[in-house]
Amino acid sequence: MKEKKGVAKLKKTTMYLDKHFILAPVDERIYGSFVEHLGRCVYKGIYQPESPFADEQGFRQDVAALIKQLNVPIVRYPGGNFVSGYKWEDSVGPKEQRPAKIDLAWRVIESNQFGLNEFMDWTKQVNTAPMMAINLGTRGIEAAKNLIEYTNLKGGSYYSDLRRAHGVADPHDIKLWCLGNEMDGPWQEGHKTADEYGRLAEEAGKAMRLVDPTIETVACGSSSLTMPTFGMWEDTVLSHCYDQVDYISMHQYYGNRNGDSQDYLASNVAMDQFISQVAAICDAVKAKRRSKKTINISFDEWNVWYHSNEQDQKIEPWSQHPPQLEDVYHFEDALLVASMMITMLHHADRVKIACMAQLVNVIAPIMTSDTAAWKQTIFYPYEMISNYGRGHVLHSILRGADFDSSHGKASYVDAIAIENEDDYLTFFLVNKDLQDANEFTCDLRQYDSLQIATHQVLHHPDLHAVNTEATPNNVVPVNGKTAELNDGILRVVLEKQSFQMLRLKKNVSK
Repeated sequence: MKEKKGVAKLKKTTMYLDKHFILAPVDERIYGSFVEHLGRCVYKGIYQPESPFADEQGFRQDVAALIKQLNVPIVRYPGGNFVSGYKWEDSVGPKEQRPAKIDLAWRVIESNQFGLNEFMDWTKQVNTAPMMAINLGTRGIEAAKNLIEYTNLKGGSYYSDLRRAHGVADPHDIKLWCLGNEMDGPWQEGHKTADEYGRLAEEAGKAMRLVDPTIETVACGSSSLTMPTFGMWEDTVLSHCYDQVDYISMHQYYGNRNGDSQDYLASNVAMDQFISQVAAICDAVKAKRRSKKTINISFDEWNVWYHSNEQDQKIEPWSQHPPQLEDVYHFEDALLVASMMITMLHHADRVKIACMAQLVNVIAPIMTSDTAAWKQTIFYPYEMISNYGRGHVLHSILRGADFDSSHGKASYVDAIAIENEDDYLTFFLVNKDLQDANEFTCDLRQYDSLQIATHQVLHHPDLHAVNTEATPNNVVPVNGKTAELNDGILRVVLEKQSFQMLRLKKNVSK
């Protein structure tokens, strides 16, 4: 029979899973984010005392409300490239005494009016926890030791008493620490070789643990998969500091620079390979050291970043909080963000921490002006997966059509199943086929009783559709109508270029 002209094909994808085959529990910190002193992320983003939306501390309440919707468990701070020249002492104490300093990372002036203690107050307001980074670029062991003394000791020492003198009686008790940032990058202030950095991370981590043995630390991995030192960097660094760290970092950004949307949406294939390779290197070092300890992964910078690159070249240096890295995200970017999150969840046994970079205005899901705050397209997959992707990941096998990409073979459908502790089975599904719909099926007869509770669809016919202050609801999720569960078989038609969430209630009374 000839195919009718103008009628789209319906491809088919099948997921095979068993409720007893659990890949790993989801560490909620995989849904973290990132606030750096860069552009309008802090100033005019989360902090704007002159704004009508600000509270008495200067924190924008409209932004805080959106952040709470994302349910962000950790926020990495204060950088990023910024941290490699960061002098934390400049950011504490009376604001009128804090010095304005030049920041070489972004060639701007940092006023230090928002600092460490303001950040900690803000984390409590938005129900998150800190992931603090130390400066191992221009500083080292002594500054790291002093900082954790300031933040984590109750009192009775110079820096803990200094914190108390600054009006903070109780310790901040920060438990997660990044040992520098992207120290493999020649663009980094204080760039180091793998041997130099590995030894410094070992000694800084050792000193910090002597102050507070309960902390966890993250060593700098490669700044991206394309770094010429990738692989050897991780091996050398971990060979030095293995006993003093718990995680190694990964950073990766993607962009559709050549206008090939189908190939762009396959970028998570490269991300998957990157994670597997880093985990293998960690295990190789573990074997060489005959260690019983496993180093896991902190994917603490990831996102789409390319829209603003040209505009950023026009910014005058040495201004305060100019609009840097303000990507306006397309609908297709939201599809890739969903696929990237699904990819990390498929590695939930090793990826324990991840941070979308960043949170507000700077390559971010939330944008602000002086008159409003709104959700970018990428807000929605982040929100849905963060809120409902908690529990444990079920090991699954996917069978369906694929296509060739510059990253290798890519499935048209990305999918994951998570069994939630609150009695739900949740599926996150991306159909990145730009031509055809796809019928997704999964045999769930091993469960006694299920009922479709929620079906949400994020779709737009225009891959380049955006949300703006004037049109904040141009790309938003809607209720789906194509899912059915009959005799234990789940079927849902995934329309082309769409992200979908299905939540099935377990143990439904008959």
